[in-house]
Amino acid sequence: MTACPLGHGARVLPADSMPTQPSALFARWRDADALVPLDFRDGHEGLLVTRYDEAKEVLSDRRFSQQPQRMPRSDAQLDDGFPGGPLDDAGALAVASTNILGLDGEEHRRLRKAVTGRFSVRAGRTHRPRIAEIVAEELENLIAAGPVADLLEHFAEPISIRVHALVLGVSDDLVDRYAQCFVHGAPPQDRHDLLREAIEVRRADPGEDVISDLLANDDLSAAEVEGLLHMLSMSGRDTVAFMISTGTVALLDSAEQYRTLVADPDLVPGAVEEIVRFCTMFLTVFPRTATEDVEIADRTIAAGTTVSVSTVSANRDERRFEDPDAFDVRRDARGHVAFGHGPHGCIGQQVARVELDEAFRALVTRLPGLQLVSTGQHEPSPLANPVATYAARPVLVTGWER
Repeated sequence: MTACPLGHGARVLPADSMPTQPSALFARWRDADALVPLDFRDGHEGLLVTRYDEAKEVLSDRRFSQQPQRMPRSDAQLDDGFPGGPLDDAGALAVASTNILGLDGEEHRRLRKAVTGRFSVRAGRTHRPRIAEIVAEELENLIAAGPVADLLEHFAEPISIRVHALVLGVSDDLVDRYAQCFVHGAPPQDRHDLLREAIEVRRADPGEDVISDLLANDDLSAAEVEGLLHMLSMSGRDTVAFMISTGTVALLDSAEQYRTLVADPDLVPGAVEEIVRFCTMFLTVFPRTATEDVEIADRTIAAGTTVSVSTVSANRDERRFEDPDAFDVRRDARGHVAFGHGPHGCIGQQVARVELDEAFRALVTRLPGLQLVSTGQHEPSPLANPVATYAARPVLVTGWER
C-alpha cells in the first residue's frame, strides 16, 4: 500500500457525528484524500474511503471480499438495542449459512436471487396501495398520541415493521409479536422461533410474499429458508424507521423545506432522494478486504487490506453534490450511495422508497403545521451496530388538534 499523505497514524470513527450533521472530521479527511487510514477492532490497520467516485468503485469491484468481517474502531458508544443470547444448533447453522452480507461470488448471487423479486420496483408499486393504508392508519395513531408525540415510536417504527411483515409474508395474527421481537427487542431464540412459526403458517397457506417464494424454491434447504428470513427480518426495517424520523427532523429544522413540500407534494419523490442522501444512516457499510492488489485513486491497495466505505462522507462529497451540506428538497440527489452500490446494494431499497414517499406525502398533506419540539437527533448519536450505523432517537413533534 503506497504512502498516505496524512501519514501512517491510523484513525477511528469519531463520536461527534449527528444524523443530519456528520463529524467535521469526515470533511477534513475527504479534503485530504480519497483513502485515509482506519483502525479496525481486531487491530488491523486498513483504509476508509471518503469520496464518492472511489466509494462506488470499491463497492462495485469484485476483487474486494466481504470476508473477513472486520469492524471499524470508533469512539462512539455502541447501542445495538437487541438482547444477546444463544440460538439452538439448527438456528445458529441457518443464520451462519445464509449471511448474505458476508458472502461473495456465486453463493452470494444464488441466495440474493432467491429474495430480490419481492423487493423490485414492480413489487414496490404492487404494495403501494396497502402501504398507503398503513401510513394513513399510523398517522391517525400519531395524532391520537398527541398533542405532543414521538414520531419515531408512533409513526416511523410502526410503518416500518408492518410493511416489513407485509412484504415478508408474516401473517396478520403474528404482526404484533413480530413487532415485539424486532422493534422492542427479544432474546434471539424467541425471535427465531417466531420466524419458524411464520414459515409454518405460509407453508399451510402460501401467498404472494417472500416466505412463500422461499418455500417454493427447490434450490433452498430448510435451513436456508430460515436463515434468509432471519437475515431479512434483521435488515432494512430499522433503516426505514430511521429515515422517516430523521428525514422529518431535517425538514422541520429548515421550516422552509417542509413548507415547500406542503405547497407542492409532487416534489416528495425527489425529496426522498435528498433525505436519504442528507440523512445517510451508515457511517460505514460492511467493510471489504482486497483479495489482490487493487489500484484505487492512483494508489495500490495491497492484497489483505480491509477497506471501509463511508457512505455518509461520500454523500457529502462536493465533487459529486454541489453545496453538499445544504439540505434542498429540490436538489436532484439521484445517484447517492445511501443504499450502498454494486452487488451488495440494499435489497429492499425500492420498497423503502415507496414507504418513504407515502410517509412524507401523508405528513405534508395531513399535517401542514407540523413542528419539531425536541429530538435526540440533535445530539451525537450512539451506533446501532458495530458496522457503524446511527441509532434512531426519539423525535417529539406537535402541530395538530386532537
